[in-house]
Amino acid sequence: MDSNSDPKTPNPNPPAPKNKKDFLTHLEIYLAKRDGVDKLLKISRYAAKIALASSLLRHQQPLATRLQSFDSSVGVSRKAFRLGKFVQDVNALRAIHFASHSHLNLLLSAVAYGGEGLYYFVEQLVWLGKAGLIDKTHLPALQKWSAWCEFVGYFGSVSLKVMDLRQIEEEERCAASSADVAVVRGIKCREEQEKVKKLKEKKMMKRFSVVQDLADGLMALADIRDGGGGLLAAPLFVSSAGLLSALISTHKNWVSC
Repeated sequence: MDSNSDPKTPNPNPPAPKNKKDFLTHLEIYLAKRDGVDKLLKISRYAAKIALASSLLRHQQPLATRLQSFDSSVGVSRKAFRLGKFVQDVNALRAIHFASHSHLNLLLSAVAYGGEGLYYFVEQLVWLGKAGLIDKTHLPALQKWSAWCEFVGYFGSVSLKVMDLRQIEEEERCAASSADVAVVRGIKCREEQEKVKKLKEKKMMKRFSVVQDLADGLMALADIRDGGGGLLAAPLFVSSAGLLSALISTHKNWVSC
């Protein structure tokens, strides 16, 4: 028998697909992103805030003092880490195609990107104040301006994303209808079904993004009101909103890697 006709012995350890990254490689890519590290810091900070706002540390004052110091340090670190981040909002405004958007969409885009860009810019001044380079007497006013800019930016962002959600849902209905018609006619509709699946995933991520912006907007509103406002401004509630926002953002950044 010809040796070329012998069946080949299957490889007991087939190589992994080239496009599949292992966990550590994925983690390396994630941590190389500024937003990736920032959101991990945000998770740790609001987890500490939740512990401080709850009654868990009522009889453990040394640990509570350490967590308060950690919270303050991480807060300043996040401000330094976002240095120059306002430039991405400037570029987002520059990239808007005026001819392809409605007047309402253009207005909301200006509010969303403009508010967020101003927030990141003012946050740099807040960081310089906390670092001692700017007179700290200006900090209360700067922090108030920062909170207002952030709140306005999230108002525009949520409005835009709700509009996007309606469009995605409309596209999903059309794609699902096309797939149903194809099934009735006995036609293969793999492309339509794949499109419906992708639209459902896109809709879920967009909903997560809306929840994240609402949580961040709630925290900005609490900063504007300086702790006033009842339950919505309660430290435990606001800290939980911050942690929820951080977890959603971490998930989005992880998937995008």
